[in-house]
Amino acid sequence: MKQHRPAAGKRVDGGRERAGKRVTLARALSKLGYCTRTQAEKLIAEGRVSVGGRRVTDLAHWVDIEADRIAVDGTVIAAQPKVYLMLNKPRGLVTTRDDPEGRPTVFTCLETVDAPSLSPVGRLDKASEGLLLFTNDTVLAQRLLDPQTHLGKRYHVQVRGFLGEAMAARMVEGVTEGGELLRAARVALLRGGDRNSWIEVELTEGRNRQIRRMLDALGFECLRLLRVAIGEVRLGDLPKGASRPLAEAEIRYLRRRTGL
Repeated sequence: MKQHRPAAGKRVDGGRERAGKRVTLARALSKLGYCTRTQAEKLIAEGRVSVGGRRVTDLAHWVDIEADRIAVDGTVIAAQPKVYLMLNKPRGLVTTRDDPEGRPTVFTCLETVDAPSLSPVGRLDKASEGLLLFTNDTVLAQRLLDPQTHLGKRYHVQVRGFLGEAMAARMVEGVTEGGELLRAARVALLRGGDRNSWIEVELTEGRNRQIRRMLDALGFECLRLLRVAIGEVRLGDLPKGASRPLAEAEIRYLRRRTGL
């Protein structure tokens, strides 16, 4: 008779299914805060990971994250303390840990932070600045990136020329660029003149280079783009290139807004 494996995240106990910690081995290493899932898959393929003292090279191997003894190179992996911080990203850095082109990355700003498994939550492109979150809490990170969360992100944007109410309304109504309909949730003029304007743009969807593409389609050049808030978590007066841990109230807010 064919046996049915319990679904991921479930286990059977006394004939009843209940929530558990059953995940693939690569995901377990990620959830424990040891490394990213991609890095975990490489370690497994290289034969460096064992479960209960037995080497595992099967990327689809399932484990109980609470009960199984997982080790890398013979060292048992324990859950890492959760770390949550924000960075005021400077212009000119790419949002990745390792860049094949050798460009400086956001991790050059975090060299003194003792949390090797930190990953950025989302991205800011090389020319953009401002609030960037980092965490080793993969569950929260995934929830924050889920479009269904609808957590607004606010940006202060400098554009060449005067962007008035009519163009702001166009950005909210939607602009077609590259075959995609791009919309802003809200656009407000902060200050403006003949030479340039500053606007505040709120997005609830995360399309690639969305604001720059919308402005380009409307005939405006984006001079600066600074993310100032994610929901109620604000950049504030954090210096450029500096980072700080999130306050407990900020962490609670993000977990509440993402249903955790």
